[in-house]
Amino acid sequence: MKKKLLTAASLLMKFMAIACPVCERQQPKILRGITHGSGPESKWDYLIVWSMVAVVLITLFYSVKWLLRPGEKADDHIKRDILNYN
Repeated sequence: MKKKLLTAASLLMKFMAIACPVCERQQPKILRGITHGSGPESKWDYLIVWSMVAVVLITLFYSVKWLLRPGEKADDHIKRDILNYN
């Protein structure tokens, strides 16, 4: 029963992700079949989207980097007040 429900849910999500024929005709070749709506109206739309992708990837990189290796080793750093609280 669980397996059938999971299969039905995944098929439903797949069909929801496919763009309708009207939207597909309005999209440029690179986005056909992926997204709904009218599509990008100019080259500036692509520039805005790709710059935001770059910002998100840079933010993700530094977030993971500083989470794994924070780098503050000074004995008088503020985190020592919390870590060495007695």
